[in-house]
Amino acid sequence: MSEQTSRPGFGFALPGFDLPMHESQRLRLATLTRLRWLSVAGQTAACVFVAWALWYPYPVGICLALIAVSAGLNVVLGLTYPKSRRLSSWAAVGILTFDILQPSTLLYVTGGIQNPFAVFLIIPVLMASATQPPLTTIGLGILAVAAATFLAFFHMPLPWPAGVELMLPASYVAGLWYAIAATIVFAAVYVYRVAAEARTLADALGATELVLQREQHLSALDGLAAAAAHELGSPLATIALVAKEMGRTTRLDAPEREDVELLMAQSERCRDILRQLTSLSSSSEEHMARLPLLSMVEEVSEPHRHFGIAVRVEATERGDSEPVMRRNAGVLYGLGNIVENAVDFAASEVVIRAGWSAKGVDLVVLDDGPGFAPEILARIGDPYMSRRDNDARKGGGLGLGLFIAKTLLERSGATLTVSNRRDAKGASVAIHWPREAFVSRPPPSER
Repeated sequence: MSEQTSRPGFGFALPGFDLPMHESQRLRLATLTRLRWLSVAGQTAACVFVAWALWYPYPVGICLALIAVSAGLNVVLGLTYPKSRRLSSWAAVGILTFDILQPSTLLYVTGGIQNPFAVFLIIPVLMASATQPPLTTIGLGILAVAAATFLAFFHMPLPWPAGVELMLPASYVAGLWYAIAATIVFAAVYVYRVAAEARTLADALGATELVLQREQHLSALDGLAAAAAHELGSPLATIALVAKEMGRTTRLDAPEREDVELLMAQSERCRDILRQLTSLSSSSEEHMARLPLLSMVEEVSEPHRHFGIAVRVEATERGDSEPVMRRNAGVLYGLGNIVENAVDFAASEVVIRAGWSAKGVDLVVLDDGPGFAPEILARIGDPYMSRRDNDARKGGGLGLGLFIAKTLLERSGATLTVSNRRDAKGASVAIHWPREAFVSRPPPSER
């Protein structure tokens, strides 16, 4: 799915310079303000405890003033903008930058990175990596590392008992700096990858749901036609009755006789059309709702027989009647996608082998194309994956389409196995259903 360009969330967003963002990457203002209130409470508790429980001397007034600035920003944002507001990239950059600079200033007056609370410089970068574009995360990460570097060299003394000065070795301070910088880089990359994969999966599942809704909508049109025929029957019968009465009372040589006969003919034609719609709905339920395995394979493969690639169906019967499934839009779409992919990559022929027994139903789709590259086989089913063989063929991609097909088929109880053929060149997609998962029960009228 294509990324959407975000709209400015606050007035200070720079027009024309907003970073491209996915909609799910737009932070809510309420999320940041609640986290900042939690930060304000924690910072206040730490300052009060060190000042009036441990009685360590340090500039407590400056610290409380800095905490008040953070609380004041929350109040201003809460009164100016609705809590449900989603921030643009630049608005999020501004707020997260403040969340780095404010604790950095607190650390400056309380010992720099020797202060145990220096680890909190990591949090804004982690929030950016989970919700913001990569450029935003990189910029905030550089700012956080720069702040840690500054605090390693320039800071006021660490709060400690009066008359005692704590001097940490330079090597230990360097280790603290390296730990903070390395954690920022590693955690940001890790969280960004996890969040990006989650967004990709959510997008692909959303596309799957849209496909299902479309197929189910098409399947429901037959029922809508029957309902329309039923609702239009009564007013049309009244129109036909009035037309016949007009025909009886109108003389054959009257000027309006031709119009009356036309009205009668057209009303009768409308009744015939509604009769056909009603009979189509009632008759198609039995034939269309239940689908034998080979009929399903033919229905899926027929649209792909006219592209210069032979599509051959082979049936293997193993001592049991042909299974019949309840028509499932998801299964038909998933199988169609797999067959289409095989036709796209085949050199000359695609073979669909259908087999069944008392225990299960099997379909195998084989093509004689280049097959799957080894690195691709390990990631089959991931959304937005690259093509099979970038050098051998220039066909379409395998990512979202194969992911949707796999998801839809697995929802029906199927198991997919994707591999390269051992007996010949090409790819193989094997689909297996347990018999009870595939076979449909007859409608209540037949039972």
